[in-house]
Amino acid sequence: MGRQKRQNVSRINSSYMKQYDAHVERQRKKKKRLHRRLALFAIVVCITFGSMIMYHVNQRSLYAQKAEAYQTMQEDYKALQQNEENLKEKVKLLKDKEYVLQIAKTNYFFTKEGEIVFKLPEEAPSY
Repeated sequence: MGRQKRQNVSRINSSYMKQYDAHVERQRKKKKRLHRRLALFAIVVCITFGSMIMYHVNQRSLYAQKAEAYQTMQEDYKALQQNEENLKEKVKLLKDKEYVLQIAKTNYFFTKEGEIVFKLPEEAPSY
């Protein structure tokens, strides 16, 4: 079984056989070119899709970073707005003469003539 069978049919060298052999050779070359083109096309498609996927992944990570930065900036903005409201309220209170006199009396022992101010230790400042 290890040996190949010998062909008992001999080849005829005619013009038809030459044309047939040429036709078979052309078909074989066409098939080879087709396989090469398909392989090249597959490589180009893989490279294109690979680059598109990498671009998409990079864009998603960039978007996630920007979204996180946006969220932190929104929180900072809200905190700053609250701080601004508090400062405006303080400015409004400091424009009130009675409030300023009350702070001066409690923190700096400011007194009117004939008035005595006592500071109690557990009392917190009123401002």
